[in-house]
Amino acid sequence: MRNLRRAVVIAVMAMAIGVSSITAFAESVYNTPAEALAGLTGTTVEEVTAARIETGKTYGTLANEAGKLAEFKTELLEMRKDALQAKVAAGSLTQEQAETRLAAMTANQAECDMTGAQKTMLKSGSFLRMMNGSASRAGLGMGQGRQSGNGTCHN
Repeated sequence: MRNLRRAVVIAVMAMAIGVSSITAFAESVYNTPAEALAGLTGTTVEEVTAARIETGKTYGTLANEAGKLAEFKTELLEMRKDALQAKVAAGSLTQEQAETRLAAMTANQAECDMTGAQKTMLKSGSFLRMMNGSASRAGLGMGQGRQSGNGTCHN
């Protein structure tokens, strides 16, 4: 009887630790900007993708029109955090490098209106970093220096 109680207590503690560790490492439930926008607006990924293709608007513009821009930006940042942590776990990035990149992404996203990369690139100086190659060497953001210079303002 005593062993049964001990086994039950251990099982309950293990479940409690498992549940708390899941919530402690909250990850984005989305993998792509299209998935995030679809989830936030209650549509399908196919509908969101079709709207982007038909209108030529960015996912950010579509999110803004749906009144979900703040939530969309939050989800994109969570996806980027997850990607950085995966790189840290894989050993291809140090925690300090990940924190530096996340700070740059967060700062850029604060200025970003999500309508496209050009305005923010010129305002933040990312364009100049991209042109002289420092953005691609530094590997800033998810774009690794491609397209918008730091990969945070082109959705």
